[in-house]
Amino acid sequence: MLTTTQGLVLHTTKYGETSVIAKVFTRELGLCSYIIKGVRSTSGRTKQNLLQPMCHLDMTVYNNPKKNLQYVKEMHPASHYGFSGDSVKTALLFFMDEVLYKSLKEGEQNLPLFDYVVGELQSLSAEDGALASFPISFLVRAARHLGIEPMDNYSHHEPLFNLKEGKFLPTPSAREAMSKQTASDSDYYLDAPSSLHFHSCLSSSAKLTARQRSITLNNLLEYYHIHFSDFKNFKSHEVLHAVLR
Repeated sequence: MLTTTQGLVLHTTKYGETSVIAKVFTRELGLCSYIIKGVRSTSGRTKQNLLQPMCHLDMTVYNNPKKNLQYVKEMHPASHYGFSGDSVKTALLFFMDEVLYKSLKEGEQNLPLFDYVVGELQSLSAEDGALASFPISFLVRAARHLGIEPMDNYSHHEPLFNLKEGKFLPTPSAREAMSKQTASDSDYYLDAPSSLHFHSCLSSSAKLTARQRSITLNNLLEYYHIHFSDFKNFKSHEVLHAVLR
């Protein structure tokens, strides 16, 4: 069955001599794997520049629910973003790509997330100001659409964020800390300063230093890792730490 959809390219793998398998986050079908024939040959109809990370495409695809690999009939650029030559925006682009690639499951439609990401790409393309807080805000907002939104219930009585529970909890008592079960759970608690910074980001009132942003970003990535089994060996944030100040 032919389906028309938009898509965001997340990852490609060489297939045969001239083809690739592309992981594409589509608006109508969710994450899908497509065989793109001839893309690595000089005479191929599809050019490789259409398969760069986070390329936004208009696609006509064959969709057979019984098959793991699908085929593309046609695809064309849906948008053009001005990231070329901008090291910060390029690093952010790869960061968004890796977050989605390691969070999404094949075949799960998520229209709100797709539309949110396209909107962020458009905003990022037009942005001329500081982008230091972009990775944190992207992770927080994407979490809402991925079904793992952290609860912002911070208070004097519940001041510590628990990464496993996804909410702020009371400080464990000395007796609880000594118990075997709580001792393992204690690894999931952020300390008081980190919890406060986490709360500031969730409530959109964050005014953090570069070091505080770096710690909060790492805590958010750990939060994703706990809640998504495939969210491992995350790499792109290392580049962000170098280009963002």
